[in-house]
Amino acid sequence: MPGKVADFLRSVELDPAQRAALDHGVTVRRGQGYTLRVSAVPAVHRQPLARCLALDGAQGIPAVPAQRKARREYENRASALTP
Repeated sequence: MPGKVADFLRSVELDPAQRAALDHGVTVRRGQGYTLRVSAVPAVHRQPLARCLALDGAQGIPAVPAQRKARREYENRASALTP
């Protein structure tokens, strides 16, 4: 998952399985940012993805283009996982 998504998810309420997956992820530095490699079943990825809709500017929060792109990339990666 992109680092911007991981940073956002660290600030929201997650269930224990999601929090554990996030805490045990491996950070990989890439250019200016980083990627967090998380090994978890697809359902664990889909639930935090639903919480990331705020990064698109929903609920009156201004959208930041880099955050929108990071959420889209995470959505594409999570959709590619086999169910």
